[in-house]
Amino acid sequence: MTPEEFRRAGHRLIDWIADYRSGLADGPVLARTGPGEVAAGFPPEPPAGTVDIDELLELLDQVVVPGVTQVQHPMHFGWFPSNATLSSVLGDLASSGLGSLGISWESSPALTEVEEVVCDWMRQLTGLSDAWSGTIQDTASTACLVALLTARERATEHAQARGGMPDAGGAPPVVYTTAQAHSSVRKAALLAGFGADHLRVVGEDAAYAMDPAALAAAMRADADAGRVPAAVIASVGTTGTTAFDPVAAIVEAAAVHGAWVHVDAAMAGTAMLVPECRHLWDGVEGADSVTWNPHKWMGTILDTSLYYVRDVEHLVRVMSTNPSYLRSNRDGEVTQYRDWGLPLGRRFRSLKLLFHLRLDGIESVRERVRRDLDNARWLAEQVDAAPGWEIVAPVPLQTVCVRHHPVGAGGAGGGLDGETLDRHTLAWVDEVNASGDAYLTPSVLDGRWMVRVSIGVETTERVHVERLWVRMQEAAARAGAGIASSAGG
Repeated sequence: MTPEEFRRAGHRLIDWIADYRSGLADGPVLARTGPGEVAAGFPPEPPAGTVDIDELLELLDQVVVPGVTQVQHPMHFGWFPSNATLSSVLGDLASSGLGSLGISWESSPALTEVEEVVCDWMRQLTGLSDAWSGTIQDTASTACLVALLTARERATEHAQARGGMPDAGGAPPVVYTTAQAHSSVRKAALLAGFGADHLRVVGEDAAYAMDPAALAAAMRADADAGRVPAAVIASVGTTGTTAFDPVAAIVEAAAVHGAWVHVDAAMAGTAMLVPECRHLWDGVEGADSVTWNPHKWMGTILDTSLYYVRDVEHLVRVMSTNPSYLRSNRDGEVTQYRDWGLPLGRRFRSLKLLFHLRLDGIESVRERVRRDLDNARWLAEQVDAAPGWEIVAPVPLQTVCVRHHPVGAGGAGGGLDGETLDRHTLAWVDEVNASGDAYLTPSVLDGRWMVRVSIGVETTERVHVERLWVRMQEAAARAGAGIASSAGG
């Protein structure tokens, strides 16, 4: 493809994206395809020859788009917000167009230094001190693995330079978290070699946040048994309920044993762009590492996960790779981001943040965050006032966790056994999702199903939240009537 051919095709693609985004609200939220249906839209043999860009765009319309669950849809309230602002899409396009190779400072000085600048801008915008230095990982899952690798090496006095974990002196290192932590925490602990036997699930308080007294007791018990408390993963905005672990108290408990504290604020980190929310991670300055994803609520397109550390020297010692073909006379005076994470090569990811910040501006993000917080409070008030409905977890940010008890089939607050209530919950949320009009995600809390309403898509306004609340009540009423009919029959 020549530059002129690219220009023509690129204009057509940009027009297609603009039309696609403009019409999102008119289609269903949930993908309408069954297993294998998208794959069946492609020939089984590798294609020969070429096609025009218009034929590819037709393929997107007819085969690909129907198989996409529309997380940019204003009626998407599932999982967590995964915004992809068009300003950051342009930055992603610029990154791809440059085709820069980020294996060292020398391979692209601009890639390295723009990342340094943008990470420091984001540090300042979230109120972190200048003790922190940042990089961009692909996701918070990778950042958690990096944090646990560095925690492991600190706890074992760099056993990787000797015999690895078997050479840790007979004192196995231990990781602490809660049942509310993201599933990537357990995965990272296993991949980092701690082993399932050395992953402690610490008790929670009534708000589903880590109990620091329980943490201190668990760490003390391990230390007394000859094990090494190595790392604590503090969740700032848990996946299920958006609970906030008490970072300051966790840091204090961990300091007794010299344990690494990693703060996972993957979704909720966006809230720290708003000064009035920063109390939610009080104590963060005492942690060792922090991660949060602008590619969630903030809206910088995937894959953009910020990872900050206070001890860069330790990070580089653990993660460095320095083959002869990458050595240069600039080593020691420039940042080599290959030594800050897992991959050798990296994309020019910082351009996505640069374009987002400069084209949309930080104030537009802050206004949107405050709008979403207000909409979540409004919905919580409606649920709290409605007969048969309950809020099952605190609402510190934009996620509202609800459960409905059908009146007349046990009544609000009692009567239905747990399994019947679970069937009812899944029945009404499945009806909402199957309608295509909205999308919600159920989750288990205290052993029973509940429904999460996660507000935060870029285009979601109050009118969409109001519409969702009507759909929820209608679906719950129908599901409740079915239960009452079954009980009567």
